[in-house]
Amino acid sequence: MQQALFGGGCFWCTEAVFLQIQGVQQVVSGYAGGHQPDPTYEQICRGDTQHAEVILIDFDEQQVSYRQLLDVFFATHDPTTLNRQGNDVGTQYRSVIYYFNDEQKAAADTTIQALKDEGINIVTELSPAPAFYPAEDYHQNFFARNPNQGYCNFSIPPKLNKLRSHFMALLKNP
Repeated sequence: MQQALFGGGCFWCTEAVFLQIQGVQQVVSGYAGGHQPDPTYEQICRGDTQHAEVILIDFDEQQVSYRQLLDVFFATHDPTTLNRQGNDVGTQYRSVIYYFNDEQKAAADTTIQALKDEGINIVTELSPAPAFYPAEDYHQNFFARNPNQGYCNFSIPPKLNKLRSHFMALLKNP
């Protein structure tokens, strides 16, 4: 089992996307990249801690590669706008890849450079994996447990539609 640590805006959105991918065994929403141990959602929202909302993905590399996860990551959020995803504004919504080893760093560097070569202005932060703090229980598997929540209905379906249209072969239940 391998792990990936991505921040692509609201973790409810990124979690909902990556839970659809075959080989993904678990996705945990949480916080990383700040200066305060064990932050709370309220502290993150105020911008007090400099943490990003992230997801920790446990995946089976025999079923899905880290490179494929990177492709999904870049296709399902906006990696070109600093500290913003749609109406969500603040450093907690920054685009970030935290890597666990040199191979992940190299794969991310290659993917980012390929996008830049296409003329896309990538602002995604690339840094070694810092401490990860799981978010409060009510944030875990949020979309599945709250399908009628207004924010979810507005933000998540377009991401899932993009996932289905571009990555059908990677889905658990196509």
